Amino acid sequence: MSLTTAFISELVWAANQVDQLTAFEKRRLIERAVVIIREMRDQIGNPQNKTAADPVIDLQTTAAGMENRTDDQTRDALLDAANMIRSLRIILDGKEASIRE
Repeated sequence: MSLTTAFISELVWAANQVDQLTAFEKRRLIERAVVIIREMRDQIGNPQNKTAADPVIDLQTTAAGMENRTDDQTRDALLDAANMIRSLRIILDGKEASIRE
């Protein structure tokens, strides 16, 4: 299992156990996801979007105010992060496969 796949699994697991995690653990997971998403975007050549419509900014906002978030909001953020990373991984895998051909 790759590190990316393992982290996606960790995000989904955390979303299913969100009521058992501390605010610090939730915040750190989302912050790690933001870093990974940005790195993956750079790898595919999709620069950082600095507009309010960027879902990564929403994740950062959620992480910053974790103490004020409900479990449902946190669960949604964790699953959104997992989906973003999964989608970016598919794009990267396709890009790598086309380079090898």
